Amino acid sequence: MSVAELIAVTSESAFPNARILIFGRAPEVGQVKTRLAPAIGAYRALALYERLVAGTSGMVTGSSLAPAQLWIAGDTGHSFFGRHATAMPSDARFPQRGRDLGERMAHALATALAQPGVDRAVLIGTDIPALDEHYLRAALAALDDHDAVLGPAEDGGYVLIGLTRPEPRLFEDIAWSTPRVLDATRIRLTALGWRHKELPVLWDVDTPEDLQRLRTFEVRRQP
Repeated sequence: MSVAELIAVTSESAFPNARILIFGRAPEVGQVKTRLAPAIGAYRALALYERLVAGTSGMVTGSSLAPAQLWIAGDTGHSFFGRHATAMPSDARFPQRGRDLGERMAHALATALAQPGVDRAVLIGTDIPALDEHYLRAALAALDDHDAVLGPAEDGGYVLIGLTRPEPRLFEDIAWSTPRVLDATRIRLTALGWRHKELPVLWDVDTPEDLQRLRTFEVRRQP
């Protein structure tokens, strides 16, 4: 994306000084949706993951809320991203860096917030069907008068985190992928003296039980 194109995209955004960070993984058989693969097979798990990533990317870029970035674990040049995230060119794709999920999220948020003129960044996953434009708008708006915003997940984690400044202590020594993530993050925010807002609780697609919920959700969402 050229400088002129970036300026045009930014000027058309509802929150031009924000960045939306989509956290994902290069789609490879056996590397994505591994908790689902034993029940539905590795290739069906891969297809589901690709559908979720494409849907999330399309929703974010189509919302015109803020410039989007795709942060990828694995091959940032994977052909999938060119096919399904055409509104996010190669220079909007970044490699995740860090020893664990916390370090990777902290690095992505710090990098985005270090960009000139950026005053807030929101990071989301790719497997939260009910996370839509309205939810993202609420998260970005919350950062007008809060230091952080959280989108709680039913499983005790979070589906979204947004910050107005980087803070690695929010991501250190957290037991990721456990029901304690959200509470631990709340404790850190309180210890820092930060004001934070929490959005409605959402769910993600991780288990075979979630698949039926996803089917029901998609049927209800159809016009």
